Amino acid sequence: MSVVPKTRRFTADEYHRMGEVGILTDEDRVELIDGEIIEMSPIGPPHMRCVMFLNEVFVRRLAGRAVVSPQNSIRLTPHTEPQPDVILLQPPLDRYARRIPQPSDALLVVEVADISQVRDRQVKLPRYAAAGISEVWIVDLDADAVEVYRAPAPTAYTESRRLVRGEALAPSAFPDVSLAVGDILG
Repeated sequence: MSVVPKTRRFTADEYHRMGEVGILTDEDRVELIDGEIIEMSPIGPPHMRCVMFLNEVFVRRLAGRAVVSPQNSIRLTPHTEPQPDVILLQPPLDRYARRIPQPSDALLVVEVADISQVRDRQVKLPRYAAAGISEVWIVDLDADAVEVYRAPAPTAYTESRRLVRGEALAPSAFPDVSLAVGDILG
């Protein structure tokens, strides 16, 4: 008779304690998904440039209207805390001094995908929808497009659009902040 070993799921609090005691360090590019500590894909120059561009544009154009949080966590459930590339959060900044942002704080989540498209679409996107994140963008650098997901339902988004160079988009929370897809893609 073979015994299947049990796996141990970690909570977000345990995950953070691992960082506090040095089990996980700043060099560990990981995130917590369904209680499992998952390695994140390496970031190459096009990915970096895209995140820097979005950060710069959002900081300049949304000063006082949103908190721009690049490559930081959002706690979706007690066992899931991904680290999207950019999150636009409700202000003020002080509300995050003692707690990790929650889904109700998020105005927009952006994932930049060059080698992580499958994981971003099949793993993270359904979790963002289930948590009620109102809008997610997946910047697909390989396909040269930005996918916009809105209207979350329990397992998926009910509205999606794929935009390409020559088109523009704006976060639904900030319709006055229009961005050219070509500028996002670089």
